Amino acid sequence: MIRSLFFVTGVLALVGCAPPTLTERIDDRLSAYAGERPGVALRIILGNDVILERTSGLARVDAKTPIGAHTNFRLASITKHFTALAVLILIDEGRLSLETRLSAIFPDFPPYANAISIRHLLQHQSGLPDYEPLVPEAQAPRVRDQAVLELLINQPALDFEPGSQYHYSNSGYAVLAQVVEAIAEMPFQTFLADRIFAPSQLNQTIALVDGINAVNHRALGYAIEQDEIEERDQSPYSAVLGDGGVYSSLTDLTTWHLMGFGQHLISPALFGAMHEPSLEDYGFGWRIDEFEGRPRYHHSGSTSGFRHFLAHFPESNLTLILLTNRAAPDVRPLGEAILADYFAAGQ
Repeated sequence: MIRSLFFVTGVLALVGCAPPTLTERIDDRLSAYAGERPGVALRIILGNDVILERTSGLARVDAKTPIGAHTNFRLASITKHFTALAVLILIDEGRLSLETRLSAIFPDFPPYANAISIRHLLQHQSGLPDYEPLVPEAQAPRVRDQAVLELLINQPALDFEPGSQYHYSNSGYAVLAQVVEAIAEMPFQTFLADRIFAPSQLNQTIALVDGINAVNHRALGYAIEQDEIEERDQSPYSAVLGDGGVYSSLTDLTTWHLMGFGQHLISPALFGAMHEPSLEDYGFGWRIDEFEGRPRYHHSGSTSGFRHFLAHFPESNLTLILLTNRAAPDVRPLGEAILADYFAAGQ
């Protein structure tokens, strides 16, 4: 059972009035998300305890639906660690390996696929070109993972030799979703639901496929320009699952924290490998670095109408979840400022 400890801290100044408390500083940082506008959902979790939660603004502007702990946001690239975990589950079962070559799974690729490994795809080192510029402007309906795979199979060359460079790649993770489908012989969204979400008690988390499933308590994405609010919930790429198609909430991501971010689903060795950084400090679906001298793994999410930041500090078992249904600004700086406030308060 999670216990909510909405703490109010503060130390009296030597002279004059008391300085702002931690919660007052955080509320001030979140003030731009208040009111009848697209908003924000924030939690900080320490061990088994939610120590701070803030939700404000609207999940759906026209209906004036408020954002709450159960509001489901499209996670964008935070999805990537679920995609990586799906691949690692198959590796743990001996059905795949980190060194399996792309050509062994999809022989229709040009010969360059002989040099691309699963590890390269996971760590953004495959050399595959970005798929977004390859999508025809008149694409209808929105492109999905299978169509991304077909576009890439038709590319005559790579951008660089596999393993020689890091280039953040939505293409690689769309391909990984298709790898899971090919090896597991089931739709990617079904694999996520049956092998990750259900065993982890993520009861509202879903990989959305229109006409197949639906998102409850769904936030829509928006842009705010010169105080004008415009719905921007979907882009031509919003139906691609492997790089960004999972929806989740504060409630389910808190459960995910409590479940150890999937460590119950794979061997300790593979879970450790997931958090070993390679080029540009990228592991398997996570960025690995330090923040204020503390080891962390984290990821941002950015897509049409949404910006998010998720950070976990394994030594203290501290997690920050920050979700917004706005196209801008990038919220990693906001999340890191909140974390800096938290650490400065001696928490």
